[in-house]
Amino acid sequence: MLALKRDLPFVPVVETERLRLREHRPDDFASLLTMWSDERVYRYITGKASGRSDAEARLVRAIGHWAAYGFGYWVVEDKGSGAFVGTVGFGQFRREITPVIDDMPAIGWVLAPSAHGQGFATEAAGAAVAWGDAHFGKHATCCIFHPDHAASIRVAEKLGYRRWQDGEFNGEAALICVRPAPA
Repeated sequence: MLALKRDLPFVPVVETERLRLREHRPDDFASLLTMWSDERVYRYITGKASGRSDAEARLVRAIGHWAAYGFGYWVVEDKGSGAFVGTVGFGQFRREITPVIDDMPAIGWVLAPSAHGQGFATEAAGAAVAWGDAHFGKHATCCIFHPDHAASIRVAEKLGYRRWQDGEFNGEAALICVRPAPA
């Protein structure tokens, strides 16, 4: 199981031309709840709307992930307006998935519907991948998708992720893609 140094005093801020990736804060709760309650967001991820306790658990998990592993998820915000765009990052979730992928950090991205179709997913996930390349050393990373989630699969392919195996997650088919460690 990969765990980076846990003495990071903060979550690093990563910036792109349009976006800022920053730590989760308690005041992100409402944005997370709104995003995870929208069927356009959860349809291919959990299949059901998140309630208040689910949103709180996501918030606390995002904050704690950095302390536990030295990596995690960022809030993605628009640099110009400061608006909440979504979340992106790497997780070590020990999911009930076949095959087991616990030895690879798993990247994921979730964007608010207002941010769909603007290239933000590729931009934010690309910044996260670059950060991962600089910090994970010789570790491959992975991502998992519902096989019908064409938009996210396209983003993954743009970032160098390739089909590795078909799997099963929460009793449903899952596509597992892997990006090799940088040379």
